[in-house]
Amino acid sequence: MKPMMEEVTMKACGLIVEYNPYHNGHHYHFQQATHITGAECTIAVMSGNFLQRGEPAIVDKFTRAKMAIQQGIDLVIELPYFYAVQHSELFANGAVKILNSLQVDSLCFGSEHGEIDDFNTLYHFITEHQQAYDLFLTDALNQGHSYPKANDIAFSKIGGKNLSIDFAKPNNILGYQYVKNMYDLNTTITPYTIKRIKNNYHDREIKDPIASATSIRNQLLSAHTNRNELNDALPSITRKALQTYKERHGSWHYWEAYFPLLKYRVLTMRKNEFSNIHGIKEGLENRIINTAKKAESFSDWMELLKTKRYTWTSLQRVFTHILTNTYSSEIESLVTKEKPAAIRILAMSNNGQNYLSARKKEIDVKWYTSSKDPYPYQTFEDRIDHAYYSILPLTSQKHLTKQAYQKPIFKTP
Repeated sequence: MKPMMEEVTMKACGLIVEYNPYHNGHHYHFQQATHITGAECTIAVMSGNFLQRGEPAIVDKFTRAKMAIQQGIDLVIELPYFYAVQHSELFANGAVKILNSLQVDSLCFGSEHGEIDDFNTLYHFITEHQQAYDLFLTDALNQGHSYPKANDIAFSKIGGKNLSIDFAKPNNILGYQYVKNMYDLNTTITPYTIKRIKNNYHDREIKDPIASATSIRNQLLSAHTNRNELNDALPSITRKALQTYKERHGSWHYWEAYFPLLKYRVLTMRKNEFSNIHGIKEGLENRIINTAKKAESFSDWMELLKTKRYTWTSLQRVFTHILTNTYSSEIESLVTKEKPAAIRILAMSNNGQNYLSARKKEIDVKWYTSSKDPYPYQTFEDRIDHAYYSILPLTSQKHLTKQAYQKPIFKTP
């Protein structure tokens, strides 16, 4: 008798992404992640039409998923809205839960620090001082500091500044939350990180072909776009996808385009409606209403509204929830689940499909392929999508909203 061959399962690496839009830095991350983890399949968990910082994605989730799959990613999974438009802890929690359900072997994230051992040390250090950390965090929040600033203060007070990680850097904060959730959820995922190169997260100007997404979007939306710099910072697939989207639908998505609709929403809402909106607390609705009457643009409104406690990012998240009419009760009922109720596939390659087939006995969460099989969060996500597409012509709205009921984007070798 011939000996039975042991089944070989592909190694998978998870990436947590937004691809707004997919640029050279993302491609560097993808290539390095594959190299250092030895993964044969790459799975990206990607925010949908609204992003972690409370912004509309410049193009919709299906266009961004297609960009990723054409660049070599094997599976693009949607991070549901109720996790995507959240502070770093919940954002990370949702993404890690999905990757854990998909049985990935590793997770590779970009960070300003770039040394994974220090993130592991940081987790154990904060866990050891958790009670004191929580007290300092609460105290800082009660003093009126924003959540990121309060975290930094609490971290400093327990002696964290003696560690080498700068806890004020945005990708270090996210990276810590990824590692924390991998430990807290008792996963078998191995964490890796690569150092961000050539740019800073908040850079507003393109300085190198590996540029920040912020600087790229600024150039795209600028009246004085430097076409050569922009082209150098984007893969040709991304350039073509962005151009095609704007030609077909008349606009990209950015907050100024939603300003009239958002202002209308705020000024016609009954005051008691605000208390239901996720993120509204401590009389913030009064400040929002009063500044709405004076604001002449979205950026003007934000300048009038922001304070030490309410950062630009936290206010954008609140505005996203107002625009989409999202209640705290909805969010809270969904983010407390121990594991995802469903996994939605936006795009896949032949390799990604083979991975799912090989691991189907181990994956205990049903995956959905945006087809006639009803996705459990579909009604919720439909409302989000209608708000997102509202700035486009009616013909575009009708066409784009149908995507949610079609099969995933598929790329053959």
